[in-house]
Amino acid sequence: MGEEAPRPQGRRFRVPLYARVLVGVVLGAALGVAFGTRPIVGHLTNQQLGDVGLLVIRLLKTLAVPLILFAILDAFLRTSISARQGGRLILISLVNVSVAFAIGLTLINLLRPGDRWRGRLSELSGAAVAPAVGTAPQATLDPLKNLEGYVPKSLVEPFANNAVISVVLLGLLVGAALRRVRERQTAATTPGLDAVAQVVETGYHTLMLMLFWVVQAVPFAVFCVVAQVVGRSGLGVFQALWIFLGVILLGLLLHSLVYYPLVAWLVGGKPPRILFGQGADAILTGLSINSSLATVPVTLRCLTEKMGVSEQSARLSACVGTNLNNDGIALYDAMAALFLAQACGFDLGLGQQAVVVLASLMAGIGIAGIPEAGLIVLPLVLSAAGLPETVVAAAIPLVLPVDWIIARVRSGVNVMGDMVVAILLDRGRSG
Repeated sequence: MGEEAPRPQGRRFRVPLYARVLVGVVLGAALGVAFGTRPIVGHLTNQQLGDVGLLVIRLLKTLAVPLILFAILDAFLRTSISARQGGRLILISLVNVSVAFAIGLTLINLLRPGDRWRGRLSELSGAAVAPAVGTAPQATLDPLKNLEGYVPKSLVEPFANNAVISVVLLGLLVGAALRRVRERQTAATTPGLDAVAQVVETGYHTLMLMLFWVVQAVPFAVFCVVAQVVGRSGLGVFQALWIFLGVILLGLLLHSLVYYPLVAWLVGGKPPRILFGQGADAILTGLSINSSLATVPVTLRCLTEKMGVSEQSARLSACVGTNLNNDGIALYDAMAALFLAQACGFDLGLGQQAVVVLASLMAGIGIAGIPEAGLIVLPLVLSAAGLPETVVAAAIPLVLPVDWIIARVRSGVNVMGDMVVAILLDRGRSG
């Protein structure tokens, strides 16, 4: 591995990022409860505050996509990414998501929480006023259509649309080609390639520095966005939807707070105090801004600078495998689909539950680039299980009022998945 990336100079923030994010969450929630949708000062409302906060998150996502490309190219030029490492990445990711499905299906089938909603759907629909949600007509569970969507029509399109998988594929293709050209030519005939390598390395470090600056505004963005969602949705909706919220969060927390720490410790050699202590910035950033993609630069810094994970393993997991480590989305879709099926009086057999699992797996891998992916593809997962369209249309609005909480936990789980996979990859590399 080459020299470690230089750390930004002039780091004056003595309060850890995770502590500042927590302060932003608390203050934002208090402001949302206090003012709701009413003006705070003059014409300033929580809604407007949230719009300002979303600009910071949008900038993070915008810079994170080219960072992924430069990280992959730099890794190819400075280190070796073998087919064996790629195979281990896929295997570890499949094991993790299989455990997630096992946890979710066990909870739903043993506790049968959806039965508590049977016969009460009309009552719950009146108690839970669902916020507006955008549509995503491009969302599909068809593998062929998803594959077609990964192949860009131009080199600019993936960056314009923040199409992460397309950017990863381009990075792998260009990186492999650059590496092969370097291997075929001698040092005397590759001055141009050396210049390309320097440009890639400089670009990567420049993007990391830019993202470091933007990340310092994340606590403010969190404060604004939390004020917006709490002010809009309020807290009273929990009385009606606590069963759904509770069982989904239980599944996500068992996977992230029990399975991840155990496997990182017993297999990866990183005890919980390292995973949660040194990874707190990334975990809480993902929880707060509801985007594992926008958290990639923070994840990389936590892995390489704090946990001592090699840059090669960190980039392979967080950049190349960014759409493989989405256990949070897959687990949520499977649990929510089975819960809503129970609530509507449909007892799904093992075959139908297997279809739900496969559909949720497709959602986690193939559609994670869509904002609010876990919620948007949920109707597709329900339809794949054989539920009538009328049932799907009646069930989805019930979960919208609390999805803003679940969505953030999903993102936190996905970020932890990136870190755990990197830890396991690094353990196998050094073992």
